[in-house]
Amino acid sequence: MATPRSVAFHTLGCKLNFSETSALSRLFEDKGYLVSDFSEEADIYVINTCSVTDFADQKCRQTVRQAMRRNPQANVVVTGCYAQLKPQEIAEIPGVDLVLGASEKFRILDYLEPFLLGEAGVRIYADSIQEANIFTSAFSFGDRTRSFLKVQDGCDYKCTFCTIPLARGASRSDEVDQVVRNARLLAEQGVQEIVLTGVNIGDFGNGTAVIEGQKVKKEALFIDLIRALDRVEDIPRFRISSIEPNLCTREILEFIAGSDRFMPHLHMPLQSGNNRQLRAMRRRYTRELYAERVSWIKTLMPHACIGVDVIVGFPGETDTDFKDTVQFLEDLQVSYLHVFTYSERKNTPAIEMAGIVPMSIRKERNAILRFLSNKKKAAFYHEHIGQVRSCLLEQDKRSGFLGGYTDNYIPFRVDEHAGAVNDLMNLQLESLQADLICEATVPADRPVQQKEVQQPLG
Repeated sequence: MATPRSVAFHTLGCKLNFSETSALSRLFEDKGYLVSDFSEEADIYVINTCSVTDFADQKCRQTVRQAMRRNPQANVVVTGCYAQLKPQEIAEIPGVDLVLGASEKFRILDYLEPFLLGEAGVRIYADSIQEANIFTSAFSFGDRTRSFLKVQDGCDYKCTFCTIPLARGASRSDEVDQVVRNARLLAEQGVQEIVLTGVNIGDFGNGTAVIEGQKVKKEALFIDLIRALDRVEDIPRFRISSIEPNLCTREILEFIAGSDRFMPHLHMPLQSGNNRQLRAMRRRYTRELYAERVSWIKTLMPHACIGVDVIVGFPGETDTDFKDTVQFLEDLQVSYLHVFTYSERKNTPAIEMAGIVPMSIRKERNAILRFLSNKKKAAFYHEHIGQVRSCLLEQDKRSGFLGGYTDNYIPFRVDEHAGAVNDLMNLQLESLQADLICEATVPADRPVQQKEVQQPLG
C-alpha cells in the first residue's frame, strides 16, 4: 500500500485566515492526505497569507524559504490576501509552484492535480476580485482550545488605507441556519468557546449571497445570528472577534449584556481619536460616536473588556492630531490597544495623500501607544483582583501551569493540577504579575462573579 502524501499548513494573519486554513486542511484529510506540522518535512506546503502590512508580505517570503529548506522537492502553494493582491510577485518567489486567489482557494485540490502528475512550471489562478462572490463556510478545529467560526467575508467599506476589499471582495455572509449547524458540530467535538469571525461581521446579512448559483438577498442581520447562536446550549462561550462601532447597536449590546453565553468582551476598531483623521480615512463614525459606544458598554457591563485598533502615522497626522488621539484614549474606559504603524499600500487612496509622516516618527508614536496599552491593561486587570470568574483552561508556556482567559478576557495562569485543558471552571484572580498575567487559584467556596448588568440604556 502506497504511503499517503503529506501536506503541511502555515497561517499568516487574522482569525479569519485560521478558520479557512483549518477548512482547507480538512479538504486534504478527506482525500486521504496525511496532515503534518509545518516544522516537519512534507510533500506539499500550503501558506495562507495576509497582506495588511508590508511585514506580512515579508513573512510570506520567509515562510516559503523555510518550506523549501525542509523539502526542496515539495510543492508550495500560496493563497490568501497577498496571493489575490500580488499573484505575479508571489509566483516569482523561488520554490512557489501554485498561486491561488480568493475565488480559487477552496478548489485547491483541483488546481494541485497537474503538479501531482509531474507537470512543472508555476501556475497562477487569481481571477478578478469581482468574481469572489460566493461564501464558503469555514471553522478552525483541533489546533486551538477555542474555534474560530467564519460567518462573514469581504467588505463594502472604502477606507482609504485598506486593501481588504481588493483582496476579499464585497461583503457576503453565511446563512443563520448553516452557522448554527456548524456551531452544533463543534459542540459535538467538545469545543467550549467559539469566536465569530469575518472581515466586517457587524455587516452580517446585508447585501446578497450566491447560493446554488443564484443571487439571494439576505434577510437576517447580525442580531438575528447571535440570538440563534445563543440557543446552542452545548457551547458555553461565544465571543465576537471585532465589530465596527457604527454597527455596534444598542440592541446588540443589550442582548450581549443579558446573555450567559456571549462573553463581555468587545473589540472595536477606532484607528484615530481625531475627527479630521477619521474623515481622511473614510471611517463611518466620529470620535463622539465611538465614545458613546464605550459608554453604552460600560453602563450595561461595567466589567466588560474593550479592545481598540489604532493606526499611527497616517498621512497628514500632525503632532496635534496624534496628541488628540492619545488624550482621547487616556480618557476612555478601554482595556487594551492593538497599535498598527501605517504602511503604504498600492491601489489605495491614502498612498496619494500629502503629509507623509517619517517612519521614525511613526515608530515613536507606536511606542507611545503601546506603553499606554500596557497601562490600560494593568489598570483593568487590577480592578478584578480578588474576583472569581469563569475561566477556560488552555496550555501555558510555563512548565507546571495552565493558562487561558477569563470570560472578560483577562489572561491568567493556574497550577496545572487545578484542572485539565479545555475545562471550564471558576478561578479566583489573586495577583497581577510583571508580564501582565494574573495568578489564579481554585476558590475554596465562592460563586462565580456574575454579570453586573445595570439599568437598560435610556
